[in-house]
Amino acid sequence: MIIETAAVALATFFATVGPIDVAAMYAALAATATPHDRFTMAVKGTAIATAILLLFAIFGEATLNGLGISLAALRTGGGILLLLIGIDLVFGRTSGAISATPAETKEAALKADISVFPLATPLIAGPGAMGAAILLMADTEGELLLQAVVVACLLVILMVTLAALLAASYLQRLLGVTGMQVVRRVFGVLLTSLAIQFIFDGINQSGLFTGTSAQLV
Repeated sequence: MIIETAAVALATFFATVGPIDVAAMYAALAATATPHDRFTMAVKGTAIATAILLLFAIFGEATLNGLGISLAALRTGGGILLLLIGIDLVFGRTSGAISATPAETKEAALKADISVFPLATPLIAGPGAMGAAILLMADTEGELLLQAVVVACLLVILMVTLAALLAASYLQRLLGVTGMQVVRRVFGVLLTSLAIQFIFDGINQSGLFTGTSAQLV
């Protein structure tokens, strides 16, 4: 169970945070900054994104419960969101859920410090990553060990993201456009499959079809 949880969390966070995509966008936005400024913005942006995602992971489910949103609805709705992100990754499309929109990118180009916006959010801590954090934590059903595994996997991916940011220019040259698209598509397929499973689990937990079957019988 622990290994399965870790594998799902790592694949989901890698796909929704998108360290390689974030690094490519960062390399373009910080092209004119000094090496010291690029390092500072990368560290600051990752730290802020970490705080945001940890808040969503720890308090997100409780907030949704306070709003009367069931775990079944969260799994189904979160699964649909992740499915849309996975489809975008497979077809090589950009999405506001995992990247900055054109308007946000244009605004960021005019800013000297991009660590908070758009680096921390929405590039690293975007809607997709926030939703994934809440969904994966809720899927542990309150087991502290599994919750610790999810948080640890989140921190691992954020460390990978920081490393990618610090080596953004080199990574972009090494992989090239084709290499980056291959990585996107592979994790897009994995995320799509995981999203469908979340949807199935949510519908099954809702008892919707079970109730229908019982009435028919």
